[in-house]
Amino acid sequence: MSRTVMRYVAHTIRPVPDLRVEARAFCLASGCSQESGLRDDPDEAQDWALRHTGRTGHDLFRRTFSDHARVTRAG
Repeated sequence: MSRTVMRYVAHTIRPVPDLRVEARAFCLASGCSQESGLRDDPDEAQDWALRHTGRTGHDLFRRTFSDHARVTRAG
C-alpha cells in the first residue's frame, strides 16, 4: 500500500493595481440591443449609459466589470 502526503498552502488573490478595470454596459430595454462596447475606463461605459438614456429614455442596463488578479502564497 502506498501513502500520499498532502500539504495545503494558503494563498491570497488580489487585484493588480497597475492594470485597469474594464467595463461594458448593455441596454436591457425591450428590442434594444445597443451596448457601450468594452471600455478601458469604467467611467466611459457609465457615460455611454447616461447618454443612451438621454437619447432613448431607456433606463435599465446590465454592467460587467473585469479586472486582473494575482495569486500569491500567503505568509
